[in-house]
Amino acid sequence: MKVLVTGATGFVGSELCVRLHKEDITFTRAVRSAPKSPWIGEIAVVGEVDGATQWEAALAGVEVVVHLAGRAHVMNRKEGGSLDEYRRTNLDGSVNLATQAARMGVRRFIFVSSVKVNGEGSETPYTSETPPAPIDPYGVSKWEAECALREIAQRTGLEVVVIRPPLIYGPGVKANFLRLISAVARGIPLPFGLVHNQRSLLFVGNLVDALVACATHPRAANKTYLLSDGDDVSTSRLVKELAYALNCPARLLPVPPQLIRLAGELSGKQQAVKRLLGSLIVDSRPIRRELGWQAPFSLQAGLQATALWYREQHDSNG
Repeated sequence: MKVLVTGATGFVGSELCVRLHKEDITFTRAVRSAPKSPWIGEIAVVGEVDGATQWEAALAGVEVVVHLAGRAHVMNRKEGGSLDEYRRTNLDGSVNLATQAARMGVRRFIFVSSVKVNGEGSETPYTSETPPAPIDPYGVSKWEAECALREIAQRTGLEVVVIRPPLIYGPGVKANFLRLISAVARGIPLPFGLVHNQRSLLFVGNLVDALVACATHPRAANKTYLLSDGDDVSTSRLVKELAYALNCPARLLPVPPQLIRLAGELSGKQQAVKRLLGSLIVDSRPIRRELGWQAPFSLQAGLQATALWYREQHDSNG
């Protein structure tokens, strides 16, 4: 089996390539520009990923495509971009790649979408049967791409597998999760002692393992799976688990959630506060039941690996 990995230099893509190499699975890294340092595996320079990207050379001999490249979700709305910008990469780029993949005889196309297709959170667990309710341009573009890919699958016979992960963490994580780790490590008191929400998380090692299962298992064809570590956590428990992994005290203040919401409104950070206080749970039982997949890393193991990486980065930076 030969695999093409798009977004191969990214947070998830780099981990997936390491895993494929360990398992002696032949793979090609699709990259925007030639790397400056040596890489394991074949390299295909494809430039920007959009509706005009030429994929024929990269797809030669490929049986499975794992499509990770895309315009990433940006928390800061001012930097978020318009729907057209997201569509250019996430929709047009995906459709173009899948169309060429089908023409080149690729058997399976794995599309890493987002739980934001389902919505921004609910007390009821999301499933693949939950009616899609994307709110922001990123989620809309991912949902539109899913629909277009299913149409291509029906028309061409290309097997399409859709994965909708929640928040992904692990060594190399950025954005809000990295800021939370930094705050806990620095001993900053956090006002989440009375927050008892539930949120699904996904360690990058578990996502990579599931991607390999979806690439190889025959029952994965044309399925949509939501993934998680299988251990949903409140924000207060997450802080405690991070503190334990970092070997430092958890400094949690018992602030009523309504006061945190008020502070969010006054500071213009309502969405960030909503994520910290609200629940977002996914049901990952279907992939476990249908593919026999089990998350190889527990939440604690994933946080330990992330904390170790953070400490190494912190120590190396003085």
